[in-house]
Amino acid sequence: MISDIPDQSGKLAVVTGANSGTGFETAKALAARGGEVILATRSADRAGAAITAIRRTLPQARLRFEPLDLASQGSVAAFADRLRAEGRPINTLVNNAGVMALPKRTVTENGFETQLATNYLGHFALTARLLPLLRGGRARVVQLSSIVHRHGRIQLDDLQFEAAYKPWPAYAQSKLAMLMFALELDRRNRANGWGLTSVGAHPGYARTGLIASGPMSRSAVARMVLRFVYRPVLEPLFSHSAAAGALPILMAATAPDVAGGTYFGPRDMREMKGPAGLGKIANRALDPAVAAGLWEASEALTGVRFDA
Repeated sequence: MISDIPDQSGKLAVVTGANSGTGFETAKALAARGGEVILATRSADRAGAAITAIRRTLPQARLRFEPLDLASQGSVAAFADRLRAEGRPINTLVNNAGVMALPKRTVTENGFETQLATNYLGHFALTARLLPLLRGGRARVVQLSSIVHRHGRIQLDDLQFEAAYKPWPAYAQSKLAMLMFALELDRRNRANGWGLTSVGAHPGYARTGLIASGPMSRSAVARMVLRFVYRPVLEPLFSHSAAAGALPILMAATAPDVAGGTYFGPRDMREMKGPAGLGKIANRALDPAVAAGLWEASEALTGVRFDA
């Protein structure tokens, strides 16, 4: 419940992808509990609409938009530079934004496969660049994963899926990478005394635009199935609202006495829906050698290091 969230007055939160879906609901809940929230997203228009929607019920909500395109390392650097110039400590970072199962392999301006770039590499670089502010705020850092991480595999020899691109394996790898990032950041945080609490979370099967604008919008037939079969009949059985999907994220971000290296998600129907609680981490996400290899590869690709 939102009322269970501790008072956030005086705290600063950054939520990526906060203009819709679980990111929107996360930002709204943090603002409702008195926090100041930066909506870090690409579109000023969509962020403005989200802020307007939140202020309809929370007129005093402390919200602001900062442009951030996670597919662009230049945008990530510019975003971090602006916040570091302000110098205000960050208390909560929710790395939420993402894209799902893009049908064709595309690359970003930096030459990275788009799902890896947007879902993972952008967040890796963002967290590294914000590290001084996160340390100053003794921040809770939340990486958004997915139940699909169970089917992912970190291809250290082909992270970019250059050999043979497949939409779902690429998505699963990016979400496994996010969970492994949360766990490896916790290990390195404890080793270096950065003062963070690094955790993971997933929303289960939340009804957001990620599905409708992604794998369910590929053809006219798929859109017909989406409209007349999937949404009215199947979706309610296996999913819950974006607001319900945000609850594990909010638990990870705000619950007292959360230990680093934990993972939160819905508890029912194989973690697709239901009340929030501790989630199940697939064994492949617990391999420290692969996590270290992924970290090193990520630093090499982005040119960013976690130097406090």
